[in-house]
Amino acid sequence: MDGRFVGHVSRHDPLHGFLERVLRERMGVHQRDPVFRAHRMSGSNEVYAYEEATSRTRLVCKFFGPRFGWDRDRAAWTAGREYAGYQTLRRYSLVGSPHHVVRPLGFDRDINCVLALEYYRGELLVGAIDRAVRGDGALLRSRLTALAWYLATQHNRTANGEGVDFGTDLGYLDLQLGILTDRGRIGSWEVEELRWLGGLWAERTHMWSDQQVWLHGDATPANFLFGGGMDVGAIDLERMRRGDRMFDVGRVAGELQHAFLLGTGDAYRGEPYLGHFLWEYSCHFPDRAAAFASTTRRLPYYMAMNMLRIARNDYISRPYGDRLVQRARELLRAR
Repeated sequence: MDGRFVGHVSRHDPLHGFLERVLRERMGVHQRDPVFRAHRMSGSNEVYAYEEATSRTRLVCKFFGPRFGWDRDRAAWTAGREYAGYQTLRRYSLVGSPHHVVRPLGFDRDINCVLALEYYRGELLVGAIDRAVRGDGALLRSRLTALAWYLATQHNRTANGEGVDFGTDLGYLDLQLGILTDRGRIGSWEVEELRWLGGLWAERTHMWSDQQVWLHGDATPANFLFGGGMDVGAIDLERMRRGDRMFDVGRVAGELQHAFLLGTGDAYRGEPYLGHFLWEYSCHFPDRAAAFASTTRRLPYYMAMNMLRIARNDYISRPYGDRLVQRARELLRAR
């Protein structure tokens, strides 16, 4: 089972009763005196996988309480928002193979605002990216083909006909600049330049021309699981919202470029994979060439936002953070 084994859930722990109810009422598993093994997922303090020892039934629990501390209302609101996100996307038939949004199973405000989710067995994109950085890109190309199909399907099925509001994405850029400033990553003159460059994009009519879709909202390599063939499972919908599809596409593209910049020192080493992803995404539209042209024309802005988002993190060294900010500047200068 994924994650590091950390022990068993005590029968006297309220979590045990919660897990037992979820098994019985939501998963149809009636196990007498269930025993739950706990596994900590990916070093996170907030996400654990649980396996019932006899039936081998598995589920995942995400705890929102530790993140928000005393603010239980905020933790509960965030958990409820994610729960609703799963329900919303699943109503668009994103269930099963090849496109699957995990099923929400339960929520309990009083147990650290725990959200129980279906366990989806799959591999993260990180492994394929690491192999590609080392020179073996076959698996990454396959994974990007599957991910492009999943995202195009989600976006196309959920388009509502209303025009996107690029002002929202300008606000997101401003948010990143504010965080970078507060953390001493950039100076006031850099903020002014980057904000001015971002404003130039608002004058381009094509940035306002698409229609709103349901976004994943955090389309990073950690938030999609890959099964056999073209199967993709979507997890972590905490930031799901309506907006421009390029917010998701640009995040994937930005993460790819970041991985190659960090791993090889050359952001352009990732261009073949980035181009492959965009071309595969575009094939799920009536006019592939037109979709590709529209996507690539709007992409630099959204990639730049992602570079700035990554640069704000504490685990990013100052010199590398400076390179990310410089890359964002270059992308925003694109025409």
